Amino acid sequence: MDQTKDRSFISSEDAISDLIRLMERLRDKETGCPWDLEQTFESIVPYTIEEAYEVAEAVNRNDMQELRDELGDLFLQVVFQSQIAKDQGEFDIQDVARSIVNKMVHRHPHVFGSVEIENSEAQTSHWEELKAKERENKSDDKTPVSALDGVAYALPSLTRAEKLLKRAARVGFDWPSAKEVTDKLQEELRELEEAATQNDQAHVEEEMGDILLVVANLARKHNVDPESALRAANAKFVSRFQAMEERAREIGSDFSQLSLSAQSDLWQQVKATETK
Repeated sequence: MDQTKDRSFISSEDAISDLIRLMERLRDKETGCPWDLEQTFESIVPYTIEEAYEVAEAVNRNDMQELRDELGDLFLQVVFQSQIAKDQGEFDIQDVARSIVNKMVHRHPHVFGSVEIENSEAQTSHWEELKAKERENKSDDKTPVSALDGVAYALPSLTRAEKLLKRAARVGFDWPSAKEVTDKLQEELRELEEAATQNDQAHVEEEMGDILLVVANLARKHNVDPESALRAANAKFVSRFQAMEERAREIGSDFSQLSLSAQSDLWQQVKATETK
């Protein structure tokens, strides 16, 4: 049989079941794809993370067709990991779905039970309380439960910092307002400058880490997602930088050969154009 035309597992009526059967075929020990068969939980993780970022990028661009495709790629990662688990006799995609259904029902007692919650802020607080109780239930009697448990190490460091700080704030360890955080940032900047004058690279790196942590805290105080804000700033920088390069070409110059003063002039020209 020409396997390139063997699409008998596709029904067109139940696309999710088709996807599950497709992954089963790819992981079939006799007729599957060698690359797919070689994959493990660990080897697939980088692809899963990459697909999640591509979903975020599609959302940022408000590109619905791309978002549909990227969500499909991300969903494939869930199915792939679940199939690896099934092959190892651990769990399957149905168990994954059942687990999240049970979790969501448990965390929404105001929808699926008799609990009354007034608004989204109260819901967020209640959600975190439930999650804390779940962490306690998972912990054995010998292991103390920390307010910071459960914040994934694999998160981008800026995102993880914001989440850790938010957890700490829930148990009272927090600055009263953004003003105190701003003052702390100024203090950390002075400490960085002092470390730099001492030519102590390890100390410089330590102080830079402290600054980034305070910046994440300041973003939290202003209800800003630091990762999203930095992503937007990166995109703005790329747009402005490429516009500078284009302006340099228009005047017959190589941007890299311009003086810093001339480059700065182009930067200001690009910024001025954006405000018009």
